[in-house]
Amino acid sequence: MPLMKLDLIKEAYSKDEIKQLMQLSFDVAKQTLSLPDRDRFQIVTQHEDYEVNFQDVGLGFERTDRVIFVTVLSTPRPMPAKKAFAQQLVATLHEQMGVRTADVIISFAENHAEDWSFGAGKQQFLNGDL
Repeated sequence: MPLMKLDLIKEAYSKDEIKQLMQLSFDVAKQTLSLPDRDRFQIVTQHEDYEVNFQDVGLGFERTDRVIFVTVLSTPRPMPAKKAFAQQLVATLHEQMGVRTADVIISFAENHAEDWSFGAGKQQFLNGDL
């Protein structure tokens, strides 16, 4: 049930590459965060290059226009699962698509079951549907 948001710079990735980014990130999330097959919620937002500024926090990372900012909004997850997701996602994108490891930024944000409605204005976690 996590919502995965991928923020990209416009035209840095082709349509097919974006589809591949979405599929690979879901595959990694499915494995490391123990998601069922249809628990897929992803949004890709593309920005003009002047609309983003992803610096390195003093860590020495050099970013390119192919930077990917991944935000995972989810109910609380164990630290080992979040660590596995980050490590495996970076490795997978690098191996499968040639994305530079310095160009993948990942952030987890937590919310709770009562914060979700998957349709019809109902909170399915709270009413027993999920």
